[in-house]
Amino acid sequence: MKRINLVLISALLAGVAATGCSPLKKMKKGADQVKYTVNPPVLELVGNDVSITVNGTYPPKYFNKSVVMELTPVLVSGSNELPFETYKVQGESVKDNFKVIKYDGGSFSYSSKVAYKPEYQLSELSLRASAAKGTQSLAFEPYKLADGIITTCLLVQKDGRTTYASDKYVRITEDSYEADIKYALQQSDVRTAETKKQDIKDFTEAVKAAKANDRVNFRSAELSAYASPDGPLDLNTKLSNSREKTGEAFFKKNFKAAKVEEIVQSDFLKVVTTPEDWDGFKKLMETSNVADKQLILRVLSMYSDPVVREREIKNIAAAYEEIKKEILPQLRRSKMTVSIEVVGLSDQEILAQFEQDPGKLKLEEILYAGTLVQDNNKKLAVYQAAARFYPNDYRTKNNLGVALLNLGRTGEAKTALNDAKAVSNNDIVKNNLAVVALREGQISEAEDLLTSITANEESKYNLGTIKIIQGKYTDAINYFGNQIEINAALAKLLAKQNDAALTILNSVKSDDALVYYLKAVAGARTQNNSLVINNLRTAASKSAELKANAIKDIEFAKYFDNADFKAIIQ
Repeated sequence: MKRINLVLISALLAGVAATGCSPLKKMKKGADQVKYTVNPPVLELVGNDVSITVNGTYPPKYFNKSVVMELTPVLVSGSNELPFETYKVQGESVKDNFKVIKYDGGSFSYSSKVAYKPEYQLSELSLRASAAKGTQSLAFEPYKLADGIITTCLLVQKDGRTTYASDKYVRITEDSYEADIKYALQQSDVRTAETKKQDIKDFTEAVKAAKANDRVNFRSAELSAYASPDGPLDLNTKLSNSREKTGEAFFKKNFKAAKVEEIVQSDFLKVVTTPEDWDGFKKLMETSNVADKQLILRVLSMYSDPVVREREIKNIAAAYEEIKKEILPQLRRSKMTVSIEVVGLSDQEILAQFEQDPGKLKLEEILYAGTLVQDNNKKLAVYQAAARFYPNDYRTKNNLGVALLNLGRTGEAKTALNDAKAVSNNDIVKNNLAVVALREGQISEAEDLLTSITANEESKYNLGTIKIIQGKYTDAINYFGNQIEINAALAKLLAKQNDAALTILNSVKSDDALVYYLKAVAGARTQNNSLVINNLRTAASKSAELKANAIKDIEFAKYFDNADFKAIIQ
């Protein structure tokens, strides 16, 4: 009797199990009625993540009221699997908090993301579904959602754009020497005391030294004779003319004794007389402490007639007494001005001097030397010397840092740039330190540095590059503006502006393999077969890395079976 009962119980349990599984089997059998879609239809890496939005629609009378379904999108590449977050939906009788799908039908939408891993570049997205009712569960057949992953954003050039600090070297500079002799009131004879003044001696010695210097050329000499703007115009005219003669005679004699008489030869010397030196009067007044100075300056601005000016100024009695003592005597003079040009070292001389003894080059000369060499190792040598001899100028250490960056020696460059920062923490140094951070993968640090400076072409380019890395393509495009750069074209391509990207690529002055590769991508997106094949062939011939990338680049998925494509990537 016990044996019969055990058999009966087993049969009943089996029946219960069969009854429990039947709704699950029914749902599995009708799974083809469910519509699943994913956005984007081809997965794409944006920033550091691959993001998806999965939508599902269930038909009426499909979803059992007591069933819970688990949905897990999974990236599959060979034997590798990378699951997204599991999403659950439930029938309307289930006492839980998942998305409810009614027996009359329903839908869901959920989003998830995973951190990108290179082994999944060529993969497919499969939806793994299973249903459970009570303690019973049943796995459904995997459902392919999409292919992936577009990784074009990884082609961004991360080197950044650096900035050399400019030199101020000017090969030919202009200078002048001047001295004057003063005259007594209404006199034009040269007083002995005036000829022995120290500034006359210094002036003469400067002119002598200029003549002895092979790098100095005399440009002009001018003798200007003046009378002060007080007294009758006729008298002042005679005085200025007479002072011109005595002044010229003195300077000719003086320069003859100094053996630089060519300065005052008639075909070189220019003579100017000013009977009433109102301009000189105004300049002296502006820098004086004369009482009622502003009132006198107003008189000068209000009246142009010299007679009226003199009358109005004399009416300011107290101030005029001071003017007679402090201002007018300085205007009774003959002034000699000698203009020169100083010719600096030529490019060849600077380079020769650097090879012989860089320590003898001036700061601006050695910084300029760095612009005369194109080889990065030679630039490094120049700026190493510059930093050694002129450590207190930030430009030497900044340029040393840039030279090191251009040689890929990022750690040493960082040290040099931090030394430059200690001297002057300016925008140029900040931009270059941002490039260091960019190359080290410190994106937030780089962005903070770049947004703290006044925007320029270099900083905007670097910020555009950062925005590509962050997956903010519209921002990147805005930062690049009208720059004709590979990264600017890439930003357009990533924003699906294929034609605009191609326009930039066709204008880029670079023969880099990446230019051709991106043209091939633009061709694939616009179904231009010749653009794909011709440019991919060139890119592959220039870069083994890009050739290897093309084999698994989903941008070229439609060409994987193309004979020409296969010939290129073999």
